[in-house]
Amino acid sequence: MATSTSASSPSTSNTAADYSSRDLIKQIMSHEVAIAELSNLPSSRAVYQRNGNIFFRTSVPKATTFEQRQLDAAKAKLQKLNSA
Repeated sequence: MATSTSASSPSTSNTAADYSSRDLIKQIMSHEVAIAELSNLPSSRAVYQRNGNIFFRTSVPKATTFEQRQLDAAKAKLQKLNSA
């Protein structure tokens, strides 16, 4: 019977900071995509914005502002994590 090594064990180079950095980069890219999609919609169109588990109807400029704030916060976290 052949045994295999456990693929789920983390290597020594993978730290909690690496996982946080990857998650932040994914969040940043997600916010950038959302802003790009919102910029292609007419400002008179209503959109739905997720807040927790509930979707709320809002305008494109308000949703864009919200996504921009989230993007700025994620970038600040990533910069703080990289400088530490």
